Amino acid sequence: MIALTDRFTSSMPGDTLVENYPRQVSGVCYSHVYPKGMISPVLLHFNQELADELGLDKQFLSTPTFCEWMAGNWIAPGSKPYAMRYGGHQFGHWAGQLGDGRAINLGELAAIDSIIQLQLKGAGPTPYSRTADGLAVLRSSIREYMCSEAMHCLGVPTTRALALVTTGESVTRDMFYNGDPKEEPGAVVCRTSPSFIRFGNFEMLAADRNLEVLAQLADFTILNWYAHLQERKDKYLDFFSDVADRTCKMIVDWQRVGFVHGVMNTDNMSILGLTIDYGPYGWIDNYDPQWTPNTTDLPGRRYCFGNQPAIAQWNLLRLANALYPLIQDEEAIKDVLIGFKEQYEARYMAMMRQKLGLLSKTAHDTELVASLEQVLTENQTDMTMFFRNLADVRSTSSRKQIDALLCPCLYDEKDHVHLPESLHHWL
Repeated sequence: MIALTDRFTSSMPGDTLVENYPRQVSGVCYSHVYPKGMISPVLLHFNQELADELGLDKQFLSTPTFCEWMAGNWIAPGSKPYAMRYGGHQFGHWAGQLGDGRAINLGELAAIDSIIQLQLKGAGPTPYSRTADGLAVLRSSIREYMCSEAMHCLGVPTTRALALVTTGESVTRDMFYNGDPKEEPGAVVCRTSPSFIRFGNFEMLAADRNLEVLAQLADFTILNWYAHLQERKDKYLDFFSDVADRTCKMIVDWQRVGFVHGVMNTDNMSILGLTIDYGPYGWIDNYDPQWTPNTTDLPGRRYCFGNQPAIAQWNLLRLANALYPLIQDEEAIKDVLIGFKEQYEARYMAMMRQKLGLLSKTAHDTELVASLEQVLTENQTDMTMFFRNLADVRSTSSRKQIDALLCPCLYDEKDHVHLPESLHHWL
């Protein structure tokens, strides 16, 4: 039988109020709240591979109880559901208290070789829902369910989804943001991660000037996920440095596969360097550094594909500001942030060499990659198809053969027979 525990709620201070209504919550890290319960949940799909990794009993997965659990209708033994309190910078501005507005943490499951947090998205309102209903529609839930597993299979650090359940209830949403909301089928997706702690958890406590709980949260995070730092003299600085390192690796992976998060607010940044909160995400088709999948981001394109490395560094600066009372070394923090940029550039170039099949590093690699990015942009080239087809180009390939391989990668309205001269020149 399933049994859950939770280190976060047993270690950190929580809300003393049990009533579930939207409100400002002070001085704590979470509020206990139960899922609202769904009328007639149906298990649409579950992730068998992840279930096996978590050590879930196969017979249990086929029982009605599993579906009820994934809908929030059944509470497993030891589970004390809760919503996290955190803040964040949204589109460059401090937004104050945010928190889990439509996510409810069920607790931690002792998996085969790890401890994994289970979280239901769309299971009902919480004290942090503000004016929203805490629910989710099937359309967006399918997107998160499929994308998070795709990212995992692509080797990108990410949360993963265990199950997708329809609720039998309708949810009203304005799909096209045109003032014409309509009812859609409701759904709940169960997300999993070692932890859902975000940059914003630390920012909220720093904004409260609650330095005691800020240190408590940092110590808790270090103990459980950065244990090698516990005995370090400068453990908080080293913790920040390690978070920056993990974030850097994640962003390089995003750029590698052409993924655009769309909402890189600090409340959507994992303290473990994982991709979380799949909202208006997308992958670039034609290579366009200015592309964003987020319609609300279109005026400034703050979170477009090409800006993601710089925004990650900006977000890390916000985290550094929150952790500064514990670190108290401005120059060391600056060094970490400068180092992030340097590490990103080095890792990005290493990744691009690998994509291009370059066996050794040369002094001209940066110029080579920059010129490629320019011609890909100018010629509206499908990024994924280009790199895939480029792998079939040989040094002995004729111009006609190269045209046949790479012309299908172009998005121009014309039916290309010959590759643009700029691409041939680059080759």
